[in-house]
Amino acid sequence: MDLYEKYELTRIINGCGKMTHLAGAAVITPVVQQVSEAMPCFFDLDELQERAGKVIAEATGAEAGCVTASSAAGLTLSVAAAMTGPDLGRIGQLPESTGMPDKVVLQKGHAVNFGAPITQMIRLAGARVVEIGSINGSSDYHLQHALSHGDNQAVAAVVFVVSHHTVRYGCTPLRQTVEIAHAHDVPVIVDGAAQSFNIRRILEAGVALAICSGHKYLCGPTAGIVCGREDLVRAVNLQSRGIGRPMKVGKEGIFGVMAALEHRMSMDVTAWQAEQDRKMHRIIKCLQDLEGVTMGADPDPNGNPFSRARIDVDADRAGISAAVLSAAVAVGDPSIRLRAHHADEGYVNVDAIEMSDEEVELTCERLREVLTASAAEKGALEEKFGDRRAEMARLDGLR
Repeated sequence: MDLYEKYELTRIINGCGKMTHLAGAAVITPVVQQVSEAMPCFFDLDELQERAGKVIAEATGAEAGCVTASSAAGLTLSVAAAMTGPDLGRIGQLPESTGMPDKVVLQKGHAVNFGAPITQMIRLAGARVVEIGSINGSSDYHLQHALSHGDNQAVAAVVFVVSHHTVRYGCTPLRQTVEIAHAHDVPVIVDGAAQSFNIRRILEAGVALAICSGHKYLCGPTAGIVCGREDLVRAVNLQSRGIGRPMKVGKEGIFGVMAALEHRMSMDVTAWQAEQDRKMHRIIKCLQDLEGVTMGADPDPNGNPFSRARIDVDADRAGISAAVLSAAVAVGDPSIRLRAHHADEGYVNVDAIEMSDEEVELTCERLREVLTASAAEKGALEEKFGDRRAEMARLDGLR
């Protein structure tokens, strides 16, 4: 069955990456098979979560783990767990937080929007967000002050975000954050939605809970993974009796996470990285001779084991801006979506992870077509798409 044809949907060539607004990830075959086998069957969900927890612990090195509806849900429920512990009375009281610790400390440079504000995901639990530092800097003394002065007994957790969205310099690093928080007996919760490759390293820093996506680089159906301290993971699970009920995950999400993690544990990451590099270098080679274009490789800023092709566009020499180039190739069927987070800075990326060799060739062909168009044609594109730059950048900035 061709779903694009049945529902008149635009075909997408995903050169942007594992993005929610592009429907997450292409689910890999072993995950599809396991989820398909599960769909006609009934299970005790508590038992299923317990089995999933064992797989998560094995894959990540955590004491325990559970599956949530998404990483965003996982963050909200982790904050709630830090506020309530296993107390069913408190769980039933949320989001009204009187009588329990409800302050969550967050570096201002981590107060990002990934499609919704992370502060809103925290406040959904009934917590109060205390932002420290400034947008481009936070120091030890900011965190020390937040944990030592005022109503410091009301601090439930420190939230730390590992993401390309955060400020890239000036913030207090994770290990330092954990050290300071531990001195005040406050747990650190890490939002690492796209960090499944790095989740073990994050946990080794001593965090109480770490959250990552069950789709994105794990290539499963939409779900979140919470892992870390056994007592807090249990409290996350117990939120299903309260605010977690509308965030419940189904059997397809849980089985999908289990299959995805089992696949990851058997995967040759070095070979996978080499395959991604091969496609990236094909893109670089194909476009490196174009006027006004400089090609290069951008390593993933969060340390994931791959790089993206980078296209720097000198608008004066190329006759077109990076932002308009991205908008122009997105028109049509298939629509080619580039990673345009930095288009207004003069460059775009092509993330080839979700692209077949055929899609790589089509993308290169379309980019060459736009970049070698006549001056009049480029001028028309600038006129047509110039006012859409802000909207394109907003969409491409989502995770």
